[in-house]
Amino acid sequence: MRAPATEALTASVVPGSRRVRDLAAPLGLATAVAAASLALHVRDPHQQGSWGFCPFLVLTGHPCPGCGGLRAVNDLTHFDLVGAASSNLYFVASIPFLAFGWLVWVRRAWAGQPVEGPSTRVVAVALVLLVAFGVARNTPWGAWLAP
Repeated sequence: MRAPATEALTASVVPGSRRVRDLAAPLGLATAVAAASLALHVRDPHQQGSWGFCPFLVLTGHPCPGCGGLRAVNDLTHFDLVGAASSNLYFVASIPFLAFGWLVWVRRAWAGQPVEGPSTRVVAVALVLLVAFGVARNTPWGAWLAP
């Protein structure tokens, strides 16, 4: 008969265990983000048309709140924080909050605790700031925010 500590340790690393299943989603997301970042590092989005186009920009002639996000990721993979912030300041400013949320997700999954999404208030604030950023970058006084 195994000791309870040995069983707990074995269960935490055996494929199909609860811990592996609970960590699959956050680690899968981290893998997808890493793959996308690698793709954006290899194929430079600063070159016109390298990753397609923004439909909002094509239809309106104005950048959407997400415009410059791919360029920002490319700049970050080259350790150019200033270039990334000039491409899309909202995206760059959101990275610490997204990373913190991901770390909380991993910690709760590791501990076997229920995983909760962000509160309605947090989502509402993020959306209001996103809309404000999108509007501001299309005004004369906020032109410095445009990519």
